[in-house]
Amino acid sequence: MRLLLDTHALLWWLFDDPKLTSTVRDLVGDPANEIRVSTASAWEISTKYRLGKLPAAQQLIQDMGGWFQKAGFLMLPIQLSHAERAGSWPQAHRDPFDRMLAAQSVLEELPLLTRDRKFHSFGIRTIW
Repeated sequence: MRLLLDTHALLWWLFDDPKLTSTVRDLVGDPANEIRVSTASAWEISTKYRLGKLPAAQQLIQDMGGWFQKAGFLMLPIQLSHAERAGSWPQAHRDPFDRMLAAQSVLEELPLLTRDRKFHSFGIRTIW
């Protein structure tokens, strides 16, 4: 199964946070599954760290690619089609990172591992 991690799910996996559900832990931990991380999540983590909203990510910021590779995750770069879809969604959702993840989820046919119910307005498949 191919899956896309929302940023909070990515962080909770990397830092072994107990808020991550057993369903998500099982899916991410299953070597048969292909787990994707959007470059939008790297952008979001870097931005929140810079703003002081994510101080715990200091080590992660120093080598995000290494952390993702060690976890066995594959990067999902932002493509023009993703940007076009994210910018054109009619939903009033204002978070640009969420809009990008929703667009990538739809266009790449990747269920999004997220607890954020706001994604339901995009009509994408979520798992939590």
